[in-house]
Amino acid sequence: MKNRTKKAQRITIIGFACNLILTASKLAAGILGNSAAMIADAIHSLSDFATDLIVIVFIGISGKESDEDHPYGHGKFETFATLLISVFLFIVALGMMWNGIQLIKRVFQGASISEPTWIALFAAVVSILIKEILYIYTIRVGNEIKSNAIIANAWHHRSDAFSSLGAFFGIAGAILLGGKWAVLDPIAAVLVSFFILKVAFQLGLPSVNELLEKALPKEIEEEIIVLIYASPEVKGLDHLRTRKIGSIYAIDVHIKLDPKISFVLSHDVATAIEQRLRSKYGKATLTSIHTEPYFSSPITKEKQ
Repeated sequence: MKNRTKKAQRITIIGFACNLILTASKLAAGILGNSAAMIADAIHSLSDFATDLIVIVFIGISGKESDEDHPYGHGKFETFATLLISVFLFIVALGMMWNGIQLIKRVFQGASISEPTWIALFAAVVSILIKEILYIYTIRVGNEIKSNAIIANAWHHRSDAFSSLGAFFGIAGAILLGGKWAVLDPIAAVLVSFFILKVAFQLGLPSVNELLEKALPKEIEEEIIVLIYASPEVKGLDHLRTRKIGSIYAIDVHIKLDPKISFVLSHDVATAIEQRLRSKYGKATLTSIHTEPYFSSPITKEKQ
């Protein structure tokens, strides 16, 4: 657990340092290069500071062992961090969309906007490269340590890369075509905002479901049932309840055993199932297995 926390914090600190440099660079390039899209992109990078801080703080908390106040551990701090990241992405996207729409309206009302320059285009290229590298590195670590918060932060990096990509095409079009085509710059900012809204929704919904104690996916529950029935002594099961706590699965179930077997064998069967589940889903898997006598009623597999 400690090694997992260190890996998560290390990749986040690297991203934090890159965001510091990128935000300052893109903001300067946007102002000096007369690019609304690049300024919007810089604001997006600025939001990364908040999400990086959230991840650093909450990952540290989620890595703590269970205590008297949190007997099931601190895993949901990580889930909450993922939700906060999605909210930040949503707010950033709405801000970018609003700013771009206002500039587009000004153009259609007859106003002129400044044409972006090559410095803004160069900043977009640098941002795309750095952010895509950060995404690849961060998503790899997130998948390795099975951290939704790190994976969410990786997608935040990629959304910034796509933001810069949209800014690149908008700035390039405005520079090459010139004149009234300068409106391509804010149009690019608006189009990118829709992508970021989609990513925010995709990250936020699973976090909300987890915080509201939604059961694990059906295919996972089916796997759990198969693992339980791998013990030949199990005649039936019911009251299967599952949920996710950060990166940890929690599994509660009642298993039905022959009423004539000994208490010791009943305990051994439950222990074997626990070990099988932890081997499949990780050593930190939380299990609660209640044994009941099985009588001549049909074997039930359904969740009640």
